[in-house]
Amino acid sequence: MRSAIITLENLSFGYDKTLILDGVNVSISEGEFIGIFGPNGGGKTTLLKLMLGMLTPLKGKVEIFGTTSRQIGYVPQVARFDKDFPISVFDVVRMGCLSQMKWWGGYPKTVRAQVNLALEAVGLADLANHSFGTLSGGQAQRVLIARAIVNHPKLLILDEPTASVDPHAEQQIFQLLQELNKTLTIVMVTHDLQTIIDKAQRLLCVHKQVTTLKAKEVCEHFALGLYHTPLTTKDHFKL
Repeated sequence: MRSAIITLENLSFGYDKTLILDGVNVSISEGEFIGIFGPNGGGKTTLLKLMLGMLTPLKGKVEIFGTTSRQIGYVPQVARFDKDFPISVFDVVRMGCLSQMKWWGGYPKTVRAQVNLALEAVGLADLANHSFGTLSGGQAQRVLIARAIVNHPKLLILDEPTASVDPHAEQQIFQLLQELNKTLTIVMVTHDLQTIIDKAQRLLCVHKQVTTLKAKEVCEHFALGLYHTPLTTKDHFKL
């Protein structure tokens, strides 16, 4: 039986007097690929930030790896960036190694090898010296994934990594994540249920509370008309 690396117990969080999450109980095991979905404002990103330690719960407990350790790689939602800003792909990935920077601003020699390995893992080693601003949306997202894994985390958390990319790039990113899942636990927020339903081992529906679903249960859940029309049909699961 795989050990739990994330445990949320009776977790509640809110802003002012408004509860965003209430009574959340979730356990995620080592090696899982977890997809998180739900309506806008339901608390998906808030849930990730609580896992990352970026927010403090009003009530309950967040336990990662059974300790306070944060062996986590994080890919936030795509932010706008200045395409003319002079930073290379290599330097973007090296930002993931800031914790290793020396007091005078230099990096250990081993960091270059770490960055190159991370870029190889996402299939972009040949673009190391290119300007980050010249990349396509899909390439830029893979560079950010490389930045998140450069320090060899045990857990990778992603917030809508395919939200602003074309279908081909989306497929490449999902293929990459499935490969990374061989050695990493992955927790990913997405609106693309049609794709994640075939990739994730479990799905978490976040709408103030958190409901755990298996892929075959998602169409039944949406058949209730909670948020929108169903995204899948029973035939989908006969493939």
